[in-house]
Amino acid sequence: MSLPSLARITAPPDPILGLTELFGSDPRPGKVNLSSGVFVDATGKTPVLDVVVEAERRLAAEAGTKLYRPIDGEPAFRKLVRGLVLGDDHEAVTSGRALATQTPGGTGGLRVAADLLRQTGSGTTLWMSEPTWPNHPQLFHAAGFRIRPYPYTDATGRRIDEAAMFAALDHASPGDVVLLHGACHNPTGVDPSPAQWRRIGDLVEERRLLPLVDLAYQGFGDGLREDAAGLLELVRPGAELLVSTSYSKTFSLYAERVGAMLVVARSAADAGAVQTHVKAAVRTNYSNPPAHGADVVRTILADAELRARWEVELAAMRTRIKDNRAALVEALEARSIPGDWTGIATQRGMFALLGLTTHQVARLRDAHAVYVVGHGRINVAGFTPANLDPFADALAAVIAD
Repeated sequence: MSLPSLARITAPPDPILGLTELFGSDPRPGKVNLSSGVFVDATGKTPVLDVVVEAERRLAAEAGTKLYRPIDGEPAFRKLVRGLVLGDDHEAVTSGRALATQTPGGTGGLRVAADLLRQTGSGTTLWMSEPTWPNHPQLFHAAGFRIRPYPYTDATGRRIDEAAMFAALDHASPGDVVLLHGACHNPTGVDPSPAQWRRIGDLVEERRLLPLVDLAYQGFGDGLREDAAGLLELVRPGAELLVSTSYSKTFSLYAERVGAMLVVARSAADAGAVQTHVKAAVRTNYSNPPAHGADVVRTILADAELRARWEVELAAMRTRIKDNRAALVEALEARSIPGDWTGIATQRGMFALLGLTTHQVARLRDAHAVYVVGHGRINVAGFTPANLDPFADALAAVIAD
């Protein structure tokens, strides 16, 4: 296919970032953007964390360099994020069978994992929840995977349909990859219970599946360790898995593209061998990762005082998201909007799924300048005192149509 022929074919806009572009060009006052997963404060601004400002001040005072980083990233960063995800005292860490690679954000981590598996022939079929983050299918299709969906929530959208989910995964074949959301499921906000995580671990073990865990929001649900508990249920003796993690949200470093991809292998020797293939996949993609964002995260995690300050700011963001959930439920119930909205208050993370039709989503945008994704995925972290009531009014009007 030549470039002239490509010029006659228009690719569809991204389902999330495309909406952000539309929002930016919308001239209407009072427009509301709940499409992109970005945390905002009560004024509608996405702040730079105070601890990030301090880390950058310290980095600026150092005699630095702009040399290339290693293919798999800066060693201290890799060690620190491995401990953040798994815990420094976890058997997989102390035995050396877990290794981390720095990646350009969580999306970069997912793509490195996908390329690793496809280039080594380690998996051709990938199972993902329905619904899931809109970029998941695009990313894994582009990497050459055959995508199989498994049901996730029941008809209410507020609970996991355990029977349907496990019935579908019972059809997975040995060696298939199963994509799991580590915490704060995007878009539903509904996470497995501890018992359900144990059952997932049992199924993965019995059917010899390879888990790939997308952990983009560690700390936004119930806490750093609490949000890793489900993932850790899968890290059994001798078990293998991959983890993609992001620091865009939890460090408010969206533009810096900071993430990691972790490999947990059967042994330290296996992990070292797999890491050579990870580096080969990276080298043919982006060659080596950017430095600044990872240096900020490393500086914070390596210093006890800065880490404590970060955890305080992280807790404040988590509390704000939970408060927004409660305020949203109150606003919807005050308008007697049909449906049971109470579950939104107990869900985790940035997102909630309202279960709207495509017509209702279009009406929100066209008639009320309210931008949401797909079947009504909203960014709960995007609510402010100024936009919550207008959103609730618009939703009430659209559902009443």
